[in-house]
Amino acid sequence: MSYVSAEHSTSEVDFAEHLENLTQIGKALSAERNIDSLLEMIVDEGRSFTHADGGTLYIIDNEKKILQFAIIQNDSLHVRMGGTAGHITWPPVQLYSDSETPNYANVSSYAALSGEVVSISDVYHAEKFDFEGTRTFDAKTGYRSQSMLVVPMRNHENDIIGVLQLLNAQDASTGQVIPFSPECQHLTESLASQAAVALTNNTLIKELENLFESFIKTIAMAIDEKSPYTGNHGRHVVDLTMLIARAVDRSQEGYFRDVHLDKDQMNEIRIAAWLHDVGKVAIPEHVLDKATRLESISDGNGLLRTRSEVIKRDIEKKYARSGKIDHAIPPAGAAADGYEKEMAALMEDIAFLEYVNKEAAFLSDEDVARVESIATRKWSVDGKEMNFLTDGEIECLTVRRGTLTDRERDIINSHTTIAQKMLSQISFPKRLQNVPFFAASHHERLNGEGYPNGLKGDEIPLQARIIAFADVFEALTASDRPYRKANTLSHAIKILGLMVKDRHLDEHLFELFMKEKLHLEYAKRELDPEQIDEDI
Repeated sequence: MSYVSAEHSTSEVDFAEHLENLTQIGKALSAERNIDSLLEMIVDEGRSFTHADGGTLYIIDNEKKILQFAIIQNDSLHVRMGGTAGHITWPPVQLYSDSETPNYANVSSYAALSGEVVSISDVYHAEKFDFEGTRTFDAKTGYRSQSMLVVPMRNHENDIIGVLQLLNAQDASTGQVIPFSPECQHLTESLASQAAVALTNNTLIKELENLFESFIKTIAMAIDEKSPYTGNHGRHVVDLTMLIARAVDRSQEGYFRDVHLDKDQMNEIRIAAWLHDVGKVAIPEHVLDKATRLESISDGNGLLRTRSEVIKRDIEKKYARSGKIDHAIPPAGAAADGYEKEMAALMEDIAFLEYVNKEAAFLSDEDVARVESIATRKWSVDGKEMNFLTDGEIECLTVRRGTLTDRERDIINSHTTIAQKMLSQISFPKRLQNVPFFAASHHERLNGEGYPNGLKGDEIPLQARIIAFADVFEALTASDRPYRKANTLSHAIKILGLMVKDRHLDEHLFELFMKEKLHLEYAKRELDPEQIDEDI
């Protein structure tokens, strides 16, 4: 590395002590994960062992070809900007005076472009660089800029990622402004190198976290997009989960007064909420989105229509005048009554089956018996006589509530087991190690009747209970489900209360949910206005 330097005066520096401090600084830099705090630490520590009155940290934006101010500090002027101290409004330093010409007139851009360390005893007497802006600043503030040390920051690939600029080194005993000594220069270079590595590592970690976050959201979006009816389910569950989690964390009284979730725990439950339905990627769409009792790859109602047409044909043939016409002509008298009765009975049966299939309403014992009776009607193809309904169709059409058979419900329920298997294959960092368990446990019930593991009571962690609560409330209030109409807010709350009473959901979360009016906060943001039927 080459150097541009002005004449230095010698200062007494305890090099060994500073070296030890530099080692400790390196450890601190490596441990810091907050980017704003890290940037401030770089300038603070650089100023500390050089006794510099001011310091500036620039970060290179290669795309825009600028040096962006990151930190600005000056003790004499009581200035602290950037990082945790607030936004910087100063314009960036241009690395090029035009699209091709390097800006070597500015000392910071020179260091960034050349990779050289610049040490100046007095900027007012430096001939190589343009300090007109510095003079103007001094004139306005009454400050006197003098000694300056400008060090480029190189990452592990030897790329320059920023510039550390220190101003006005001071004699530790007298406070007099002095040039930066060679020892301070070497130590600052070491600091800049360590800082660049720490900053790069921090940036890489942040980029990996952003990548992971994007990947998580992409998976959740893929699950939601798998169904045309649940496009916002994942996002809504996450929003509700965090709404409840924050309410738990800020509770000062009641059941959750001693429960607090730190930043990592909040992030962990958020990621688990995003991934709670990941197992549905393996569930067939015709089961996942089953809108009618007979729906499979397509709605089986069309088959019933076809069979009914065959039966209608047979009825017409039965009452037609043999061999005289192609189409049936109802005979007079009693025969006509018989024809009309059979046709009317058939149409009533078909209409009933269509209702049972489409509405997915609760079926009584009488409804089930009628389906089973209709199933025994005969129809024939090529002389082969068969029952009107197959065993599988009878199973589907006699589902008491909803559209899913027991077998299909087991397939749906398996998404939690699949999620657990999938997520257990991901090497989550330590602070996210519970994500697979929380995500896969969102269908567990406090009474032990949930799935996949039949956990009960305290065996179900709070985070999983929160996700379960959010998942149920979202499902109850969603307006895009094919198998039922959207509930009003009051009806959804009533159902939640019943589920709490049956120990499906946590009563303390329900109490907090209502007390903090979280249902209204969510409803006003996400529900259709007509669903919000009363201020409850």
